[in-house]
Amino acid sequence: MLKTALVKTARTVVITGVAGFLGRYVARQFASSGWRIVGIDDSAAENVPLASGGAYHRMRLPSSALAEMLRREEPQALIHCAGRASVALSMEQPAADFRDNTALTFDMLDTLRQHAPECRFVLLSSAAVYGNPATLPVSEDHPVKPLSPYGYHKRQCELLCEEFARIYGMKTASVRIFSAYGPGLRRQVVWDICEKIIGKRELALHGTGLESRDFIHAADVARALETIVDKAACDGEIYNLASGREVTIAEVAALLVEQLGSAITPVFSGQVRAGDPCNWRADVSRIQALGFTTRIPFEQGTGTVATWASAELASL
Repeated sequence: MLKTALVKTARTVVITGVAGFLGRYVARQFASSGWRIVGIDDSAAENVPLASGGAYHRMRLPSSALAEMLRREEPQALIHCAGRASVALSMEQPAADFRDNTALTFDMLDTLRQHAPECRFVLLSSAAVYGNPATLPVSEDHPVKPLSPYGYHKRQCELLCEEFARIYGMKTASVRIFSAYGPGLRRQVVWDICEKIIGKRELALHGTGLESRDFIHAADVARALETIVDKAACDGEIYNLASGREVTIAEVAALLVEQLGSAITPVFSGQVRAGDPCNWRADVSRIQALGFTTRIPFEQGTGTVATWASAELASL
């Protein structure tokens, strides 16, 4: 009887894209804090990390089934992890990127407005909205100048969150995630470097090596999202989510070469890919004001990725 009562009083969070890289970390974080997880994705159930008492709804969003699910579950929060997350692919397929980011975000917000208007909505946006910042560290008030359809569409998603907060009084917040990484992510620069060192025995990379990113481990991303749900005003505001530390790609490559026990020398092409910014470092004072600080230093985080990537690629 006690167990049933606890299940009924637990807060419920809906996580879209729960089978994806960040969705899985978010589900584990919220479950560890006692939330009941309701996951949404278009993936087989065995790929979804749900704690006991959670629920998984396999659906391809947007879906007419979402409204009934929201009425039944009565969630206190929805973390919107679903959508496309590739700058390069957005350059090739801008219509699909618009559909799976901007149009989908509108559908999610409008469905919440009608069927769960008290639910807090947290959007996973991207530092891609900034493009190449004029000054570093870049604050949330810095002008946005995206370099890709992906960046533009994420900015449109942020404006939709602001619209629904201002006009309909919904509780929304947007989180501009910089360079998230961690075990489980099989793309982007940290994985790309590991894969080349382990699998190809060479390390040929784009750019000059002086390009820089502000990295944040996925576990810290998940913790920050819970902090926002619990402590943020959610009046349509925006938060940078990063470590506040700038690391060049040459430094990333040298660190992973050392951690993987390799003697390879990185070679840079000198050519920067279209849509890629040059340098990032975030001003993270706004999210720190909520009481959040990162816990995983970059050197520690890349060490766990190197170990995981070695195991993943050993059989290839």
